[in-house]
Amino acid sequence: MARNLFKSRIGLIAATVGSAIGLGNVWRFPAETQANGGAAFLLLYIVCVLVLGIPVMLAEFSLGRGGRSDVIGVFRRLAPRTPWWLTGVAAVLASYLIISFYMVVAGWTLEYLWESLTGGLYQGLAEGTDTMRQHFAARMEEYICTDSRPLLFTMAMILINIGVLAAGVQKGIERLSNVMMPMLFVILLVLLAVSLSLPHAADGVVFFLAPDFSSITPAVVVSALGQALFSLSLGAGTIVTYASYYPDSTKLGRTSVIVASLSVLVAVLMGLIIFPAVTSFGITDASFGGSTLVFVTLPEVFANMPATGLWSSLFFLLLLVAALTSTVSIAEVPVAMLRDRLGMRRLPAVLAVMLPLLVLSTLCSLSFGSLADAKILGMTVFELFDATTTNVLMPAVALAECLFLGWFAPRHLLNAQLTNDGTLRAAYAPAVAAATRYLAPVLIIAIATANYL
Repeated sequence: MARNLFKSRIGLIAATVGSAIGLGNVWRFPAETQANGGAAFLLLYIVCVLVLGIPVMLAEFSLGRGGRSDVIGVFRRLAPRTPWWLTGVAAVLASYLIISFYMVVAGWTLEYLWESLTGGLYQGLAEGTDTMRQHFAARMEEYICTDSRPLLFTMAMILINIGVLAAGVQKGIERLSNVMMPMLFVILLVLLAVSLSLPHAADGVVFFLAPDFSSITPAVVVSALGQALFSLSLGAGTIVTYASYYPDSTKLGRTSVIVASLSVLVAVLMGLIIFPAVTSFGITDASFGGSTLVFVTLPEVFANMPATGLWSSLFFLLLLVAALTSTVSIAEVPVAMLRDRLGMRRLPAVLAVMLPLLVLSTLCSLSFGSLADAKILGMTVFELFDATTTNVLMPAVALAECLFLGWFAPRHLLNAQLTNDGTLRAAYAPAVAAATRYLAPVLIIAIATANYL
């Protein structure tokens, strides 16, 4: 079947940026920064994006556009009658496990946006730091750790994703990204202006931007490497799938720099929003761990600000935008696989991917409620899916892609893609080839090994 391509350069960049920018940029990056020395970690992270993130992204761009197929079909076309196609299988499995639990987290953001708009999140709030924290911790317990409410909003996110995906590459994914990405940056800039105007905001800025190099250890370096891969959504098939929709004229080198730069910019802006806001109100013992930061600490910050409902609604709208563009991009990986491997029409393929989530995402959601004590290998279903993808499948896929492109792919593939079949000058191509062949595999192995130490 004819393959739909992104219609405009802005659209393909917006879609790719949307696939890379997710909830991990919003809560994982501040958590990693707070735990690993502030500005020193930020500088390491930027270096890791340059030396690892961009080369691996260019490898995935080259595979996707060079193979012009889904993530399994890419390897079948480029290495026929070899087992390399199993790399694509692992990527599809990773994307499906991710979308199963990510849809639950996206549902939480939708619920918190609704509760911010209606004022329910702040009803019955009494003054006093301890009382506030207890209030928002109880709200998180009510909104996340019960059965019915999280399920309702998870199902709503599944339906929204079905609507976007069924509309197709141009009318669905590209149109969504063209609206959502500018909205995300506008909200970020508004929240940034508000945060920096708070009293004592400079203390938070100093922590975030004044490096303490004595805090750098091998563990911090590995954390920065992992964040670079995670924040660019590498190893899950999304970049390969989206690149298969790139026109032949797309300049991959320039696109990778733009996408990586915007992803880093979002992470930096989030740091400049969160750290000044937290320190301004003396919340020095704030937790930066995952959901607690987003659903307890930050609502406490908003409760101390005038126009609480406005800033809270804007922040959770920001989260929802990041969640929606991510879930759509991740779900497109198995959708593209069904269309290319089985020749399915788009709507049946979308339904075949999304309807089983009514069961899998339900199990992930109930992991915080009635199934909290049901463990597999000592983990809930949510934790199992998260650990399997983050610690096993995504590093394995990224490693296999680099090894394939560096050592086993047709020799001309990478250079042909980076130069658009010789029509562009790409002086950086040898450096990318060397990084893909030698440096990236070593770094990815270091990240994967660190997860088990």
